[in-house]
Amino acid sequence: MRLVTLLATVFCLTATAAQAAEIRVISPGVISNSGLKEVAEAFEKKTGVKVTIQVSGMGSILNDIRTGATDVVMLPMDLMGTMVLSNGASDFTPLGRAEIGLFKKPDAPRPDITSTPKLIAALKNASVVFYTDPASGSMQAGMSGRLLARPEFAGVKGQPIKGDAEPALKRGEGDAGALGLGLIHDPHNPANTETGNPYLVGELPAELGMHMDMATGISARVTDKKNAAAFIAFALSPEMRGVWKSKGIARY
Repeated sequence: MRLVTLLATVFCLTATAAQAAEIRVISPGVISNSGLKEVAEAFEKKTGVKVTIQVSGMGSILNDIRTGATDVVMLPMDLMGTMVLSNGASDFTPLGRAEIGLFKKPDAPRPDITSTPKLIAALKNASVVFYTDPASGSMQAGMSGRLLARPEFAGVKGQPIKGDAEPALKRGEGDAGALGLGLIHDPHNPANTETGNPYLVGELPAELGMHMDMATGISARVTDKKNAAAFIAFALSPEMRGVWKSKGIARY
């Protein structure tokens, strides 16, 4: 009887320890809103390990990684390189690519943006082109702002806004001729075929380089290296490829 009681106690303690396991993942919004939340939920369900996601802005995320308690780091590729070279993270693994795309009103015709001249024509015909205010520190906002500042885009009525362009169009901002630049959070392909999202026109022409490449690695301040490595392996597994794709991330 005592043996049975002892074994039951051991099993309860083991289960409690497993349930108490937790890893912390730090990420900018571009990744947390593009499948990370869903991947974390699937990992928790499969392993019992809690995943806490800290969403940090691009302007502060490097400092947050260096000073905070973090196990897994997810960053745009160039920032990840900086973090690794400064000993803030382990060797990293490429994760996937997020594309900046063009959005419209649901009832507006889908413009042809398969080349840069066609994109420029579409943007110049728009009553306004919304994009996230670069003052927010968002990387994609800065990319959109620099694109519209190029000489060949002169005449485009760009308007920086708080938040992202697609939600702004959905809230009813802008008239029927309004367009918006922002990250794509839906399944899509380079051919810009219909996706089921009436707001999405598609990716910008590849030659413009309007995309963000992401990577992941283990933080130098990791407290649970085993589960951190297990989470990264799970996030990169074929099992999760469809999850990332459903949120707009193209896995390499």
